[in-house]
Amino acid sequence: MLTQAILSAILLTSDKHKISYDHYECGHKAVVVIAHGFFTSKESVLLKKLKDGLTDTYDVIMFDFRGHGKSSGLFSWTTHESNDLDAVLQYAKTRYTTIGLIGFSLGAAISINVLSEADAVDSFIAISAPSDFEKIEYHFWRLNFEEDIVYNCGEGGKGKGIRPGPFWLKKQKPIDAVDKVTIPILYIHGDKDWVVGDNHSKKLYEKTTAEKKIAIIKNGTHAEYLMRKNSKDVVELIRDWFRQTLTIERRKYECPAS
Repeated sequence: MLTQAILSAILLTSDKHKISYDHYECGHKAVVVIAHGFFTSKESVLLKKLKDGLTDTYDVIMFDFRGHGKSSGLFSWTTHESNDLDAVLQYAKTRYTTIGLIGFSLGAAISINVLSEADAVDSFIAISAPSDFEKIEYHFWRLNFEEDIVYNCGEGGKGKGIRPGPFWLKKQKPIDAVDKVTIPILYIHGDKDWVVGDNHSKKLYEKTTAEKKIAIIKNGTHAEYLMRKNSKDVVELIRDWFRQTLTIERRKYECPAS
């Protein structure tokens, strides 16, 4: 069994923001980068649960977008966050030749916009991705008391929070960018998503010209919440997709969860 090393440090973006990241090194030849969504961070219990489901096969990098967690600045609602993801992917490229990316919600939107400009990774998974920021539904009346309120008062509240910036800045629409992405894309969406309806992923899937697949999780909710009651299905989908689309030399040791 290989010991897991955790490197926590800061990256500087092209527009001088400090981005906090945790690099879980298990000695694998491929890495998976996890881009969180709105109002959460790399400290999220559910995102760490996902990380623990991957580290037997991949190294993992988790980071905080600006305005979240330990990163500097204010969140610009996808306008400038491409600089954050760019900095993380540039760092990953200095260590690995094979890179997978998982984006949640607005993190997935940012990822699509970045990947439309360059093939920065080898394979991508978009979870609860909005096709257009202005068309996010947020049906608050569909909130589940246990899932969204009680859970967040306990362990689910860890890592939550945001320092918001101006929301009226111009934003690139993922639906206008996704056909320029040339790497394989897997879309995962819950059919009970109260924030971003599954029709968003369906529209993105339809417009995707690269290798693609879509999975709609029955009774699944939004983004990282899929890792609560649907974690087995989600992790299995992720592992199967990366097994097919990331070319790596497999390792047979196991990296312990932290």
